[in-house]
Amino acid sequence: MLAAVNFAQLLFPDFSLILVGYLLCRFTALNRKVWEPVEALVYYFLFPVLLFQSIVRSPLDLSAASSLAGAGLTLAGLAIALNYAMPWWPGLGAGLDRRLHAASAQVGFRFNSFIALALAERVAGPQGLQLVAVLIGLCVPVFNVGAVWPMFRQNALRHPGTQRKGFAGELIRNPLILATASGVTANLLGFHLPAWLEPTVTRIGGASLALGLMAAGAGMQLGSLAVAKGMGVAILGVKHLAMPVMAWGLARLFGLDAAQTAVLLMFSALPTASSCYVLAARMGFNGAYVAGLVTLSTLLGMVSLPFALGILMKL
Repeated sequence: MLAAVNFAQLLFPDFSLILVGYLLCRFTALNRKVWEPVEALVYYFLFPVLLFQSIVRSPLDLSAASSLAGAGLTLAGLAIALNYAMPWWPGLGAGLDRRLHAASAQVGFRFNSFIALALAERVAGPQGLQLVAVLIGLCVPVFNVGAVWPMFRQNALRHPGTQRKGFAGELIRNPLILATASGVTANLLGFHLPAWLEPTVTRIGGASLALGLMAAGAGMQLGSLAVAKGMGVAILGVKHLAMPVMAWGLARLFGLDAAQTAVLLMFSALPTASSCYVLAARMGFNGAYVAGLVTLSTLLGMVSLPFALGILMKL
């Protein structure tokens, strides 16, 4: 229990920034209209720079990273399968609203990359950012496809080929994937940032973490969660309990070292992606319900992260 308390104290500065973002958005003139461009700046520029720098900072051991990659992709597959299977869960599936489930399933496996990047170095040292970059590069496309597929099916698109082609292009242009791929390529080619450029890039990285966490807080909102309480509990249970437990087992199955285990456990216990509600709303689903799940997931992260890093890590 002491370890869990220590990790809670370690994570407090980051979650306090989330709270600051929420309070600023909720009680000042710095409302959603202000934070939406901030989110775009962080996502399309600041975070990619941070990712690239973290990967090229030190030589990448592909043989060691392959074990973490295997564990991460297995975790992703298991989490998606658990959420997809909810319509057939005993006691839950019979009265499940399929459209609501299609929009909400993504909450049970996607992750908030803002928080992932902010915490990585805290929980696993200098190597942490490099390791979490590997997981982001591999799992973002898998999770994005997993998030969209049920909604595509429910909407019965008239031109599925065109839509999928457009979505595939969106994945290829994803800034986090591009930053990871270019960083890995540069690392393997022996590229290093010039000394004169390091201070600027480091400052950009620091700004990305603070603004990213505050933007995550500004995006929190409670929607109409009473619509499907049972499904909401099941989805959040998979995200904040089942995923950390599965990650703990996979870390042992794949023989991960201490740093890799810490990063995988952190990754498994992260709050869900704040963009879940945006995706659901844009595709014509119940965005308010999904927004409520996202908000609860962000709050539950303050429990699941210390649980994963402070309790499971010690088992």
